[in-house]
Amino acid sequence: MQIKEALLPTRSTSTVAAFFDRLGCVITRDGSSVTVRIGLSRMRFVERDFDGSHHLAFTIPTGTFDKAHQWLEQRTTLLSVGDRTEFEGPGSWNSRSIYFDGPDGQVLELIERRALPIRHVESFAADDLECVSEIGVAVPDVLAAVTTLRAAGIRPYGNKPTSDFAAVGDVDGLLILVTPGRAWFPTDSRRVADTPVTVITSVERGLMLGAGKSLRPATASPAERAPNG
Repeated sequence: MQIKEALLPTRSTSTVAAFFDRLGCVITRDGSSVTVRIGLSRMRFVERDFDGSHHLAFTIPTGTFDKAHQWLEQRTTLLSVGDRTEFEGPGSWNSRSIYFDGPDGQVLELIERRALPIRHVESFAADDLECVSEIGVAVPDVLAAVTTLRAAGIRPYGNKPTSDFAAVGDVDGLLILVTPGRAWFPTDSRRVADTPVTVITSVERGLMLGAGKSLRPATASPAERAPNG
């Protein structure tokens, strides 16, 4: 399940643009929105007020973890538990991650998925980010959303879904379904933002996961792709 585009709100498009520009990402402004390119994916942010924080993860090439870690810590603040800034994923994920402080309170993540092919790079740069790997989506009923996605052929990934957390998709792209107000790991204070989110992906038909929370096919028209709410 490749995430082609994610449409979500931010309190400040200028803050988002400045942050990702500092990382070296390609930024495009279009009226009241800003679009950030992450490899094969795009993130489009539109200004609106809301409470809480978003979570996004970006896939890095397998074999580049140490170089990516060094590159990242020179550009932003890493999030930690104690003095630990590197985290192994669940055994079923075969991954490891670095979390970092994003703009507008975002909890961002670089993730190396060992099931993907190894790719060597001389020195890590923003161009080596492969895609948006995960996007957090607050839903009123996690298990009901899992059922909706399963019926469309998008299955749970890794650990068994619970009433407040489920990863759904595959190694190429995941929706992280969570209940509003839950803390984003590895913090205990940044709470899940309950906002409209639209994810453009390889689904064949549009799906609603809650008020303003939707999955849209890449073939949808611009009007159909627009965030709800």
